Amino acid sequence: MGRTTAGQELHTGSQEAARMIARAISDAIGRFSVPCLLIGLLFFAASLTPSLIPRGPMVQGILGGLVTAIGYFTGQIVGFLWHAADMPRLTGRAARSLKWIASFCTLTIFVWVLGSSLTWQNALREKMGMELADALHLWQILFIAIAVFAAAFTLGRLVAFLFRLIRARFYRVMPPRRANVIGLIAVFALLFFVTRDGIFDHVVSGLDESYEAAQALFDNAPPPPSDPRMTGSAGSLIDWAAIGEPGRNFITSGPDAAAISAFMGRPAKDPIRVYVGRANGETPRARAELALAELKRQGAFDRAVLVVASPTGTGWMDPGSHDPVEYMHNGDIATVAAQYSYLQSPLALILETDTGLEQATALQDVVHGYWKTLPADARPRLYVHGLSLGAWSSMHATNLFRLMDDPIDGAFWAGPPFPSAFWNYVQRQREPGSPWVLPKIGDGSLVRYASHTSDASRTEAGWGRMRIVFLQYSSDPVVFYDPYSLWRAPPWMRDPPAEDMSEHFVFVPVVTQFQLALDMALSFVSPPGHGHAYYAQDYIAPWVEVTAPQGWTQADTKRLEAHCDNGFQAGCSNAIR
Repeated sequence: MGRTTAGQELHTGSQEAARMIARAISDAIGRFSVPCLLIGLLFFAASLTPSLIPRGPMVQGILGGLVTAIGYFTGQIVGFLWHAADMPRLTGRAARSLKWIASFCTLTIFVWVLGSSLTWQNALREKMGMELADALHLWQILFIAIAVFAAAFTLGRLVAFLFRLIRARFYRVMPPRRANVIGLIAVFALLFFVTRDGIFDHVVSGLDESYEAAQALFDNAPPPPSDPRMTGSAGSLIDWAAIGEPGRNFITSGPDAAAISAFMGRPAKDPIRVYVGRANGETPRARAELALAELKRQGAFDRAVLVVASPTGTGWMDPGSHDPVEYMHNGDIATVAAQYSYLQSPLALILETDTGLEQATALQDVVHGYWKTLPADARPRLYVHGLSLGAWSSMHATNLFRLMDDPIDGAFWAGPPFPSAFWNYVQRQREPGSPWVLPKIGDGSLVRYASHTSDASRTEAGWGRMRIVFLQYSSDPVVFYDPYSLWRAPPWMRDPPAEDMSEHFVFVPVVTQFQLALDMALSFVSPPGHGHAYYAQDYIAPWVEVTAPQGWTQADTKRLEAHCDNGFQAGCSNAIR
């Protein structure tokens, strides 16, 4: 009898412990809301509509789960505000009837959009020359979406539990209303400092160190160039090993005089390429001064054309851009660049923005400052150029006040990222009725736009003293992402769709923003000529417009495009790095 009683007590104690654990989990995670889930499913349905870049099942599942969680959270906020304002609430049969009607309507919309999603995505794939998907892979999408939603939901409830825990401590020393406000502030501050000053800093430091090591900066560098005229050679002012892999590739690749002469049919020069790695100088100014000294050593200011270029985040220089312009100027050209980061462009855009702007500004300031001291009839024509993050930093560095007394000859910027202040200013000057993705600016004598369907040659007026060309693909979300799409449609969504854009764009607040954010991640692996994958054929005509090669004809452009299409220097089809 005693053993039975002891066993019962043990069983009862175990049950009580289980109930306590269940209550603790329930307190942490909270109650599940069906109305909030319906809002989340509407967000999921909206995420199945097309955006700028086609999505596969894994990406769609991640997007769907994320926006479902955001929709659920939005419903909770609305409910909280409704209750806080003491608004009327339905109960009983009326509440149940409304829930069933809302559930039916939501599921109907969800099923209809599911049935159309594959057709929409394949239509976009076809426009970009991609292989069509044979199935939607619904179960894969739903499995991934449920996993993402569960993770986001749990994380959100844990944050809410943290708030309740902190608020309970404040209840002991202050009134409830004050405890609520201070508790909320405390949670936000805690999360901010933990992510920003803890995890965030370590991630940035680790990424930069890993990329520096991966570039084989010092011990693993290949032998330097044997030609004493080249950057990094025994006669150079720049240490070859410290240049880094992207710079070394830029210096040693590209066409030489023999290749250019064979294509052009007349004697040519070896193009000059100067590159300063981040490890070659302690400061942006020091690297810029070193670049200028190397330009002087190699006789760059005796060439016909000088290009001051800004690389992408890793320091990469796109051969699809630089090789063609060296051909069209018969090698009588010099190009200079300075590295500012080791990170991939998307990371550098977020984490090292100021570094890129400072380096580009220092290089332009130093080179232009020396260039304008030379006689106007005995110096090269000066141009600035950048791709992607390099375009942003190059635009920032192109200070019009510094150029007013002696302006450069032109600028060519490809794939300008959406935060670029100068690009945004120019975009807003477009002529009424011209499309946002390919605007018309005035009479075209100062600024023109090019894309995979336009070469910037057709305008009302001829070129003026300075020539500026933007190359941007209509499907490039790095260019056309809009932070304000959180609550309003981007300008380009209000225009008729371009050739490689979907006719089924649907603006949905919040969801569109996340679609475009995910598009940016996908845009780097798009087919050449779409997304953020810029390639040589589309660089050629803009370079012709900007630099006006002597004696160049439309037939020469076609020949060079065909030559590039055959893959000269294996650099004609590129992904941004």
